Amino acid sequence: MAFIDYYKVLGIEKSASSKEVKDAYRKLARKYHPDLNPNNQEAKSNFQQINEANEVLSDPEKRKKYDQYGKDWEHAEEFEKQQQQQQSQRSGSRDATYSGGASQSDFSDFFESMFGGSSGGSRRQSKFRGDDYSTEIHLELTEAYKTHKQTLSVNGKNIRITVPAGVENRQIIKIPGHGGPGVNGGPNGDLYITFTVTNDQVMKRLGNNLFCNVELDLYTAVLGGEITIDTLDGKVKLKVKPETQQGTKVNLKGKGFPVYKNEGMFGDLQITYTVRIPTNLTDKQKSLFEELRNSC
Repeated sequence: MAFIDYYKVLGIEKSASSKEVKDAYRKLARKYHPDLNPNNQEAKSNFQQINEANEVLSDPEKRKKYDQYGKDWEHAEEFEKQQQQQQSQRSGSRDATYSGGASQSDFSDFFESMFGGSSGGSRRQSKFRGDDYSTEIHLELTEAYKTHKQTLSVNGKNIRITVPAGVENRQIIKIPGHGGPGVNGGPNGDLYITFTVTNDQVMKRLGNNLFCNVELDLYTAVLGGEITIDTLDGKVKLKVKPETQQGTKVNLKGKGFPVYKNEGMFGDLQITYTVRIPTNLTDKQKSLFEELRNSC
């Protein structure tokens, strides 16, 4: 697998703070979001890389390993364990006769699994990491709104996973160790899950914000009043100002979509009012409108 520089992906320096990582991710995620770039495969690929970079650099432990081991950061613990074993073996054999050059024991099994095994018959067989698996999960907007459990069938095995609230459309999440089995005792591969989140007919999602249209009858738009609307978090009562115009927008703070892996944080819900013109008026009603028109 080719090495991907996550810092370059997000357009930040290696010394960037966690806030700079978060800001860069949000800016790029908005730019390349699939909803804003329909049928654009390049934008889709960029969006996946941005999510992958954020998944690593926003986690202090993962970032530390990535900075130290680069593309092999996921094998950091394995590599360090092999180094300790290697040092222990060397310490126990200091009195052995030196024959010049590097012996087979100078190379760890981890090194051999990455760059090819030793030809010496006395060495045990090299360990190889298992293949990575990929799958997709399709979610309705209401499903992605709340953290919930799902069971996947992967290569004949059922895997129970937790889907975090706020997962993005086309976001990729990695489940370590649930890929193909390793060879000769090597580590298992990982499972990569791509989420497809579908907007419903009423609510449209863009990032952490939700958008919807709410219909007002003419009388409420003119005279004002109170209405009740449905949100993903339940019903909300709204006061409508008198003389509300067609296309008026109202922003409900914190009534949008949950922010991924930020419990208690939500985007906003933006409502656009559409005024419904009455139809099938009686002669008396038409007369009243005529009277109103003539009085203006």
